[in-house]
Amino acid sequence: MTAPVFSFVGYSGSGKTTLLCRVVSQLKKRGYRVGTLKHDAHRFEMDKPGKDTWKHAQAGADVVAISSDDKFALIEKPVRELQLEDILKRIEGVDVILIEGYKRELPPKILVVRYPEHLSLLDELPDVIAVATPLSLQEVPVPVFSSEDVDAITSFIESRM
Repeated sequence: MTAPVFSFVGYSGSGKTTLLCRVVSQLKKRGYRVGTLKHDAHRFEMDKPGKDTWKHAQAGADVVAISSDDKFALIEKPVRELQLEDILKRIEGVDVILIEGYKRELPPKILVVRYPEHLSLLDELPDVIAVATPLSLQEVPVPVFSSEDVDAITSFIESRM
């Protein structure tokens, strides 16, 4: 069974990464082990050209792992994009998993909104449980938090864990 999962969603430039990182820091201060997952709709490259693991991948390896006494990483070239549930099964040993993206998937979502027109996502996305925004909002059907009130957002997540 995987840990509780919460996704931070919103348009590009809304502040998702900043908020997620600040919540991770708060959860760590509260004693939790935290896993994160970033969905990237574009091709990404994690290895640095010239490094040994990059050379392994360039040589044709489908799975490249690197391990030391304080880190472990696995880079895999899947046959097709992995389903979210399959990825979450691979994240072990944490109390909570925070995702950036996967807005069309099922995990409970905190919608990060910078501009009023982006509130349209509230009606479009499944399972939005809260909104984080610098805007003053009225008549929103879910709890609204200032995107600067990281303590309150973290407490909200903690209460739902």
